[in-house]
Amino acid sequence: MRAVVIERYGEPAEVRDVPVPEPAEHGVVVRVEATGLCRSDWHGWQGHDQDITLPHVPGHEFAGAVEEVGSRVTGWRPGDRVTVPFICACGTCPSCAAGDHQVCERQTQPGFMHWGSFAQYVALDHADVNLVALPGELSFATAASLGCRFATAYRAVVQQGRVAAGEWVAVHGCGGVGLSAVMIAAASGARVVAVDVSAQALDLARAFGAAQCLDATSVPDTAAAVRDLTGGGAHLSLDALGSPATCAASVNGLRRRGRHVQVGLLPSPSGTTPVPMARAIALELELLGSHGMAAHTYPPMLELVRGGVLRPDLLVTSTIPLDEAPAALAAMGTAPGAGVTVIEPWS
Repeated sequence: MRAVVIERYGEPAEVRDVPVPEPAEHGVVVRVEATGLCRSDWHGWQGHDQDITLPHVPGHEFAGAVEEVGSRVTGWRPGDRVTVPFICACGTCPSCAAGDHQVCERQTQPGFMHWGSFAQYVALDHADVNLVALPGELSFATAASLGCRFATAYRAVVQQGRVAAGEWVAVHGCGGVGLSAVMIAAASGARVVAVDVSAQALDLARAFGAAQCLDATSVPDTAAAVRDLTGGGAHLSLDALGSPATCAASVNGLRRRGRHVQVGLLPSPSGTTPVPMARAIALELELLGSHGMAAHTYPPMLELVRGGVLRPDLLVTSTIPLDEAPAALAAMGTAPGAGVTVIEPWS
């Protein structure tokens, strides 16, 4: 099969022929029909993820059809249309027993802990726990974002953030996760302030329901501007980008007893990121992490997608063939673009 292979961190990846994977007894092999290009893939290519071993095939956000089934798999058969959370749970550890598959103690992650979906086929573990059936009317390109960005945003806004109608929600960073969060929060009845440095990203945020759009380059203090726009601060704020500046702005833009959800990864040379804890203490803020979404919690989100309340299809702004993936991956560091880029490995 053809796949994007990383040989050295930060150096150009290349498309080459590699062996087709085989399923574990409890796993499956999926024929990848569409896979998203995510900033987390860029972080992996840069060497920011200690779980990656070179050579490596990135990609963790995908949809396709089951190609081959392991001998112990009972719920799936070849031809089934599926996606999968980027965190694949074991199904048996204490966290899984509590239903918290997204923080499984023995989790595996395609594109990080093993070869991923920038390829024509990908192997997945514990299929009966992790696969999600796709509605027939949902295209593979649209469904690709459900394994990471859209589902991650849904959990961050709805499950972790506990969004409520009428609240102010600030979204810092309007890439794929951020725009998904804008759409989900607006559909929940919240008033959204979208923050970014890209006019194109803010235009998309406005189209997806943002009540206010803030160009972070146009104000001296982003957090103060959010507080002004919301009459005292956001009730819920998300750092969907992942940088010390956006994390601090998200926390500092909250009102009393507000909720900050950290979604974007925060790599830094020291391994830590300063957080304004004095404000968190004084205002009794909640600081929460959000790490994907368990497969068994997808149905309510999928019902909203089926009903047209949520439109992940509108997030797909570019579709490219596998041969263009290495250059697109490298470009994410300087020109990440707006919306979601989807790779189609067979085109």
